[in-house]
Amino acid sequence: MNIGIVTTWFERGAAYVSRAFMECLQEKGHSVFIYARGGEKYAQGDPHWDLPNVCWGLRLMIPGESVNVSRRHFHRWITRNRIEMVIFNEQPVWAPVLWCNEWGIKTVAYVDYYREGSIPLFAAYDSLICNTLRHFSAFEWHPGARYVPWGCDCTLFQPREDFDRTPEDHRPVTFFLSCGMSPERKGADILLRAFASMKQDAKLVIHTQGDIGKWRPDLLPLIKRLQKAGKLELITQTVPAPGYYHLGDVYVYPYRLDGLGLTVVEALACGLPAIVTDSAPATEFITPDTGALIPVRLSYCREDGYYWPICEANVEKLTETLDRYAVDAAMVRTQKRNARELAVKKWNWRLNSATLEKVVAECSYHHLKPELVQRVMQYDNRGIRRFRSFIIWFYYWARVFRLIPKQ
Repeated sequence: MNIGIVTTWFERGAAYVSRAFMECLQEKGHSVFIYARGGEKYAQGDPHWDLPNVCWGLRLMIPGESVNVSRRHFHRWITRNRIEMVIFNEQPVWAPVLWCNEWGIKTVAYVDYYREGSIPLFAAYDSLICNTLRHFSAFEWHPGARYVPWGCDCTLFQPREDFDRTPEDHRPVTFFLSCGMSPERKGADILLRAFASMKQDAKLVIHTQGDIGKWRPDLLPLIKRLQKAGKLELITQTVPAPGYYHLGDVYVYPYRLDGLGLTVVEALACGLPAIVTDSAPATEFITPDTGALIPVRLSYCREDGYYWPICEANVEKLTETLDRYAVDAAMVRTQKRNARELAVKKWNWRLNSATLEKVVAECSYHHLKPELVQRVMQYDNRGIRRFRSFIIWFYYWARVFRLIPKQ
């Protein structure tokens, strides 16, 4: 089958999910084509991402033009590659989904972002891929929803050294966090505050794709103090998988919100026990002998109305847990072995991806009813209405303050 994947396509978690799907389906004999709809940036010229089967979406800045998806350009890509099914990864708007249904093409959604009001609209897809049980719980009503257990490439993500290297008294435990492009959502500030309050000796390594100092200037004094003491290493750059997990002994992920928990599985595969916020989905991936859960101090709704709440970990409890791991080298060594064994056994994408092929094989096209199409279009057009309201508001006050001359 000729399968298209519409996705962001550069060095970030969502693209790695799409890449895992692509490689799995290619191994099963399907022809897979990528439509890179953009995001924070494009990876054109990057040999790791700029592949022969990639089509780079047009850079459109027009409200309602479906976030870098032009209907004419998209249709040309569909036709040229004779695509029979399209998998949408975190598709922020719905127009391309409706286009595919109009053209008789099967559609599948990788479920990650949704609001309470948008959940019923996922009926517009023929099938849904839910990589966590939490996502699946919200979409069990959909006849095409399938739980596809997530995992990672355990040959790419693996320990660099023997587990017996775990530090004894002569070398402190190193805690590690990979926060990518979202340091706030992934709890970098929570970890920094907790680490600074530790009683035991330890080291912290944080890998980020953005400048934490620019994101939170108020943290700069703390960061500089920890760096001066030789306790903190900040790595600010974009690197391909498997990243810098080998620099740590224990993965610490006090995230506020996550759709998949991608880095937790990667850390386990690299032999790092994981300390995470006691909130799904990361809690689905670890066991008591492969990590620890930090109680939630506060839960609240995100301002954009995302379905699942933000959960902030308790800083004091995190500090206590860090201290416990810092003084118990034997526990760390045991949990490192357990983490690797768990990843290979339960979170190995080579094994779990078999379910993805089943989703593709069982997916069947359903022509959408007019009333559902109307509901989806109304939901999609809210952004256009807000944009028009802003233009009217701006024009009015610009005339009031004579920023725009009278005709």
